[in-house]
Amino acid sequence: MIPEPELPDRSAVTRLFGSSSFFRLWVAQVVSAVGDWLGFVAIVAVATRISGSAGAISLVMSARLIPGFFLAPVAGVLVDRLDRKKIMVACDLVRAGVLFTIPFVNAIWQLVIASLVLEVATLLWSPAKEASVPNLVPASHLTTANSLSLVAAYGTFPIATLLFALLAKVADWLGDIDILRVLPITQESVALYVDVATFALSALFISTLALPPRRSAPVGAGEAGEAVKMDLGQTGRELKEGWSFMVSHPVIRAVMVAIGTGLIGGGMLVPLGDLFSRQVLGGGSAGFGLLLTALGSGLAAGVILISVLQKRLPKVQVFCGAVVTAGVTLLLGATMSTLPPAIAFVFVLGMCAGTIYVLGFTILQERVADELRGRVFASLYTLVRLCVLLAFAAGPLLADRLEAFSQSAFDGSIDVAGLTVAIPGVRLALWFAGVIIVAAGVLAVLVLRRAHDEPVVEPA
Repeated sequence: MIPEPELPDRSAVTRLFGSSSFFRLWVAQVVSAVGDWLGFVAIVAVATRISGSAGAISLVMSARLIPGFFLAPVAGVLVDRLDRKKIMVACDLVRAGVLFTIPFVNAIWQLVIASLVLEVATLLWSPAKEASVPNLVPASHLTTANSLSLVAAYGTFPIATLLFALLAKVADWLGDIDILRVLPITQESVALYVDVATFALSALFISTLALPPRRSAPVGAGEAGEAVKMDLGQTGRELKEGWSFMVSHPVIRAVMVAIGTGLIGGGMLVPLGDLFSRQVLGGGSAGFGLLLTALGSGLAAGVILISVLQKRLPKVQVFCGAVVTAGVTLLLGATMSTLPPAIAFVFVLGMCAGTIYVLGFTILQERVADELRGRVFASLYTLVRLCVLLAFAAGPLLADRLEAFSQSAFDGSIDVAGLTVAIPGVRLALWFAGVIIVAAGVLAVLVLRRAHDEPVVEPA
């Protein structure tokens, strides 16, 4: 008897998420993202409790950044070589175990080691997740999938901060239970216990995934049932293969350069926004809050708009246009001297940022073969961290230097068509950031215009 063809799944979940498997992965990401943000806030609170020193807090936060610069390429090789589902489950369980120990920590060096281990696990989990997405949804649904992933990653931050605030009352209630007095019961410790539960739950969701077979055996794998050998020479060759692919493939190179350069420029808005609001817009700290709200709201609007229109949009052209527009809106926003128009331009900047993130990830997932995807996304996450760190560190320093230059060369203002325009260092720094983004967008246009029709490049 010939079996009847399986009817397509028309459920609301499948229409929105592309597949029930991706829905489970997305739920796992939401749960673990809440845990990530909750743990971030709690660890800062623990560091403050232990030392009360800003330097100690910076040291702990640096421990979350440093591993990415050295270990991400190796993490990418492992993601391409090993079972990605097992990697994600193992990383969630490792993070849960480490977080459970943090309430008992009483020295900064212990907190630094815990942060390093947490970051290494995250370095493996994130590219494994990104590399798995194209195997769980149809190619036509990748843009929506990346939009949903962005919502899961960053839309959970206010949920986590609200939860952390509510856990102060929970800690007071739990402190009155005799059987729990063997455990540290404070606001941050209860937050960490909740964090442990989120990662355990994420591991449970991911363990139920039915990831399709890889298109070829992982590099370095032997016959069926044979363990993968960790050959350092082979690892080096795979690292070289991944980097050679990214450098030689014009689409991948242009997208990654555009994302990284855009982050350097756009990232400067965060450390400089408060100063810009106070010195130029006259909005004070409240004005800075409104600017950040506009940026976040624009980001959400951009993600929603791209998700709705994704089937009608030429991804490469829209990606390039979003990069250029982001730079132009930052230039115009920095030119404003009152808060309302600055907020409007920052909102558009946020829309462009959401578009760049979603379409950039989608283009990479579509263009990169499965065997190389882990290495490419591990490198992308390293690039993102490096560029954000550079923006945060260089932005204030650049504003100080440009302030001194403006005062010595122009007395802090210039005359344009009979109008006197103030040029404090913070405005010049934001103008410079806008120019960087526009340049990145123009470069992406020139490269991608020639290469956007290239097929997915398979590894040699």
